Amino acid sequence: MFRDAVRGFVKAQIAPHFERWEQAGMVDRSYWQAGGEAGLLCPQIPEGYGGAGGDFKYNCVVVEEIAYAGYAGPMTDYSVHSDVCAGYILNAGTEAQKEKWLPRMVSGETVCAIAMTEPGTGSDLQGIKTRAVRDGDVYRIDGAKTFISNGQHCDLVIVVCRTSDAPGAKGMSLILVETDRPGFRRGRKLAKLGLLSSDTSEMSFEDVEVPVANLMGAEGTGFATLMTELPQERLIIAYQSMAAAQRAFDITVDYTRQRKAFGQAIADFQNTRYKLADLKADLLVGWAFVDQCLEKHVRHELSALDASTAKMWCSEMHGRVVDACLQLHGGYGFMREYEICRLYADARIMRIYGGTTEIMRELISRNL
Repeated sequence: MFRDAVRGFVKAQIAPHFERWEQAGMVDRSYWQAGGEAGLLCPQIPEGYGGAGGDFKYNCVVVEEIAYAGYAGPMTDYSVHSDVCAGYILNAGTEAQKEKWLPRMVSGETVCAIAMTEPGTGSDLQGIKTRAVRDGDVYRIDGAKTFISNGQHCDLVIVVCRTSDAPGAKGMSLILVETDRPGFRRGRKLAKLGLLSSDTSEMSFEDVEVPVANLMGAEGTGFATLMTELPQERLIIAYQSMAAAQRAFDITVDYTRQRKAFGQAIADFQNTRYKLADLKADLLVGWAFVDQCLEKHVRHELSALDASTAKMWCSEMHGRVVDACLQLHGGYGFMREYEICRLYADARIMRIYGGTTEIMRELISRNL
């Protein structure tokens, strides 16, 4: 029933506006209220905080359906808000923080972003330079962030920053920053290869003052919290890749059956059949593994190894699938008016955000 509701939402609230959003480089703000009213935002949040009290399978259904419909940008916006940010507040926030922000995130009144990456640091989170200096009952935050999803719409940002001079991970903390505070600045909306309708932005903090009560957890525990929450983020990215790869495959099967060359359908050539057979096998194996990982996750048994493996293998497989599918479209695949072209562009980020393939290999190698 929930999956059917999501499909109905996609047809009514995304499909009519998608091309305009792609051209504008961001969704309408009303998209957030619509998602809240339909129950698509943060379905895993307990009823006590305004949520539906579902498990993470509901989050995966939202991602699967929006991604499979071919709308990677709007899917990414919701996923960062619901599957990433909400998890940090639910699991690492204080009771006051949860009571204040989670109901607003469920309704779509508040849009949340997380600010990790900085202009000089990518995968190396321990190299961040954004500082939060305590001054009595407040922190004063200075620094710059980039590649922030929901950067233009967000009302609340989870900021990864340094609260001490301790080296490496020891001095890192997470602090909630409301975007209406003096000194907070939204930077430019970045032009990207794909995910055009998902706004990705720069942001800066210049002597931004927030109360000490905005600290999530204890000082210096930020990196540990990140490591605890990242497996869920990587699992949901694996689901994004699976659904988008399945979409690319399905539309390609239809195309090869209709397109003719040398007097027969492209699907009738042995090369095409064998290539599609390989892709089908990859998809079947991928779905089986991510579903196993999801079952572990809802039992709180998902390991960093499993999550890293799912993220790496599914995103790499996703890249192979869309590349092969575009090839089977021939020259038309390179045209933006054909959906496979957009799916190809949208796929490229999957091997980068949430931890690059190289980082995933490093994490997996530690378990050999």
